[in-house]
Amino acid sequence: MTGYRSLFRTPEFTPLFLGTAAQTAAQTVGGLALATLVYRATGSPLLSAVSMFGQSLAQALGATVLLSGADRLPPRTALSAIALAFAAGTAVQALPGLPAGALLALLVPLGLAASLGGGVRWGLLTEILTKDGYLPGRSLFNMVSGLAQIAGFATGGALLAVLSPHACLLLAAALYLTAALALRLGLTARPPRAAGRLSATATWRVNAALWSSRPRRLTYLGLWLPNGMVVGCESLYVSYAPHAAGTLFACGALGMFAGDLTVGRLLPATVRARLATPLLLLLATPYLVFVAHPPVPVAAACVTVASAGFGASLIQQERLMRLTPDTMSGQALGLHSAGMLTLQGLSATAAGVLAQLTTPALAMTTMATGSLGVTLVLALASRRPGVRREESPLSVQ
Repeated sequence: MTGYRSLFRTPEFTPLFLGTAAQTAAQTVGGLALATLVYRATGSPLLSAVSMFGQSLAQALGATVLLSGADRLPPRTALSAIALAFAAGTAVQALPGLPAGALLALLVPLGLAASLGGGVRWGLLTEILTKDGYLPGRSLFNMVSGLAQIAGFATGGALLAVLSPHACLLLAAALYLTAALALRLGLTARPPRAAGRLSATATWRVNAALWSSRPRRLTYLGLWLPNGMVVGCESLYVSYAPHAAGTLFACGALGMFAGDLTVGRLLPATVRARLATPLLLLLATPYLVFVAHPPVPVAAACVTVASAGFGASLIQQERLMRLTPDTMSGQALGLHSAGMLTLQGLSATAAGVLAQLTTPALAMTTMATGSLGVTLVLALASRRPGVRREESPLSVQ
């Protein structure tokens, strides 16, 4: 397997890596600040959860009309323009006096931009690296995402203790601007991977082709549903422990880092292929403890252990790439990213509604139970005739 050190000797990998890390840090600092701002203004767990993850709901619309641009736009231009859009949108959110409704409304255009960004970024990664290098490369991206989240949530939590959420949002905008500069100056001008113009018709046609394959369809569902429901649990950290939410988010990022390192670098391929279902079960099971409303140290330990299960997505993405033609790789990965984030936004909304009607702890336990149920149903579906064992998205072999 390609080593992590050799990845940085690959042209263009480093600027893409650094630009993505800066965007992740901006998202964590800005997301925590926005959720805190909305929660302080409204006292609503639902609106707090939606403010942090509701941007993902707009990804559903973006996935149906914009996603063809993942393979039909010049990657450098698209990525730097998306980072600039986030810098501008976050700076607007930092304006004092904006009502909660306006803050939430700004999430829609940002979500539309984000729906395109994932496909462009990960499609470009398949060009920069060989197919054998994609998994360790994506693993390294996930790991730095975990580290950036740890730093971002820890820093954001500390800053919110001494600064206003508006100041933290301005810091996030500056980080987005830094990412835009790194991408624009560090990447080379590449042509689009596919001919044609960005259009809703092209997006629908390729999405339909991707969805028509049962193995790919089950892989997508395995990437979206169990993960999304657990993110619904995460969306309630602010209302579960308002003064320790940054700690819980940082612990989750630490667990995700450990899981991605283990899956992407330490496990041989023969072992890795068997672990998708066990990791998805690990992702949800520790959240069942929240029914007892544990204190913050116990909750943090549960979150850390559970988040290692996010490593399952690396196994599923590797399988998705084996099942997808190169000319569709950007849109295939964009559909994964947009669908995953859409389900995360829907789950955050559902979890917020449950928390509003019951308690954040009970809502988290309910979402985790749903994730476990979906994982088991998909594992059984993958054993039915029509899905070859080596293509099974949740095969436990």
